[in-house]
Amino acid sequence: MKKEAQTDLWVHDLLTQADIYLEPQGSTVKEIAEALKSASKRGTGKSGFPEYVGAVKDFLLVIEDKADLNDHINKESGVICQDVSSITNYAVNGVLFYAKHLIKNTHYKKAIAFGVSGNQKRHKISPVFVDTTEYYRELPDVESFIGFNEKNINDYYTHEILKEETNTEKETAEILKDAAELHEDLRNYGNLTDEDKPLVVSGILLALNEAEQGNFSVESLKGDTVKTDGQKIYDAIQDNLKRVRVSPDVKRDKILSQFSIIKDSQKLNEINKTLGKTPLKYYAEFLYEKIYKCIKHIQSSEDYLGRFYGEFMSYSGGNGQSLGIILTPRHITQLFCDLLDIQADDCVLDPCCGTAGFLIAAMHNMFMKADNPSSISVRNSCMALNCNPICLPLRQQT
Repeated sequence: MKKEAQTDLWVHDLLTQADIYLEPQGSTVKEIAEALKSASKRGTGKSGFPEYVGAVKDFLLVIEDKADLNDHINKESGVICQDVSSITNYAVNGVLFYAKHLIKNTHYKKAIAFGVSGNQKRHKISPVFVDTTEYYRELPDVESFIGFNEKNINDYYTHEILKEETNTEKETAEILKDAAELHEDLRNYGNLTDEDKPLVVSGILLALNEAEQGNFSVESLKGDTVKTDGQKIYDAIQDNLKRVRVSPDVKRDKILSQFSIIKDSQKLNEINKTLGKTPLKYYAEFLYEKIYKCIKHIQSSEDYLGRFYGEFMSYSGGNGQSLGIILTPRHITQLFCDLLDIQADDCVLDPCCGTAGFLIAAMHNMFMKADNPSSISVRNSCMALNCNPICLPLRQQT
């Protein structure tokens, strides 16, 4: 019993680390408490209590643990046994019994039951999904309960149980597909070199930021030969660089000069017979609908611009580092947010941001923890002297 008590404490620590509160040996929730009054593992109709039970959103979480790894699970012909001896003596068998009983006797329709055995050094944590049908689904073993807290449980359900892509995965997959399509269009309609392609893309994204100020619109690109589409985009880029206070002037002028291809390329500024518009207008429409809206309006910790550029540059036979594009993977930006334990009232500064992956992850975590997300102030305080101009567009988010 002493070893099992130690396992109980270790499981409690794991729940605390995951920011999940489950009640031990019973429940103060009336319908769960009533259901447990007849949850005897031996089928006597008397009370029975799992080690921990509670609700996260509309899921019941139930945990049964054993100190010995040999008492983890008992199966016959691949089926989790539900005879009295197995239910009583094995963690997974017992928790499956409790989960089925609670689903049958409460309003909850979904339960994730965890059979846990062992200790901090050697252990197994096996989740099983139970719903109102007579079937259950064994899920891959886990190392913690972090995937089951309020922030993550819906994504876990979608990905691991329904076997569907999460919203973030769908959005990211679409963006990666768009990157491949745009790369082909830049080559086919603009005859652009691999070095010029990201400049055209980032220049248009910078110009789109000025649309919010009323200084630029995609509709204004009409293939005019007096003031070309490229000149309009170039002017909007210049306005935007001034608006975000890129300084000194010599640096701003140097950045701006890199976008000169947009106004100087005849092919980009002539109406293409196939498109019925200039390639620049076509690219601007594409980027606004496919990329810019995601950057501006999807609330996620995903660095969509970074993912887009990473995929985009891969079609040029490299990873973008030769152009100064260094991208931090999402799991790293999220790890740093977790390590810092970012709170809603924190102030986050990234003096060397590129596509702002760290800032996006931090802002998303702050929104998730804020009682009133609209109270969070986002300021443009991340301009660094050594930032590549390709990485500027996302800094304008407010």
